[in-house]
Amino acid sequence: MARSQQTWNKQENEKKKQKKKKEKAAKKVERASGSKDGNSLDDMIAYVDEYGRITSTPPDPTVKKTVINAEDIEVGVRKQDPADKVEELRTGIVSFFNDSKGFGFIKDLQTQESIFVHIKELAEPIKENNKVTYKVEKGPKGLNAYEVKVVR
Repeated sequence: MARSQQTWNKQENEKKKQKKKKEKAAKKVERASGSKDGNSLDDMIAYVDEYGRITSTPPDPTVKKTVINAEDIEVGVRKQDPADKVEELRTGIVSFFNDSKGFGFIKDLQTQESIFVHIKELAEPIKENNKVTYKVEKGPKGLNAYEVKVVR
């Protein structure tokens, strides 16, 4: 007598496949009937309140709406007005200056911050520990001094 070609493990795998097929068909029928939540149009609509929060309730029509002009909306960084720039003469002491490399640093007397100075921005030659007056501009790596003059 011949032995069956199907082993116990193959039979179990086949039973699992059939069970999954039945479950999938049941889910398909359930979805088609529309009995699950979120299938009706009213369940899928979301509203945004005046604070930008998403809610499921529609907005109250009795509340007065604020009108905003599109021109009033600023996107990005506001441009700096020329009136905002105040060029004040500062004073400081040269904390380091290298003649061969052509740069140095000035320590501001008021803010105690170190400000970069390049040799091309000097009105006259300077040395370390000289008291100087200068103007400040914003550079790519920080504050830069220009129109540097020695105070006598």
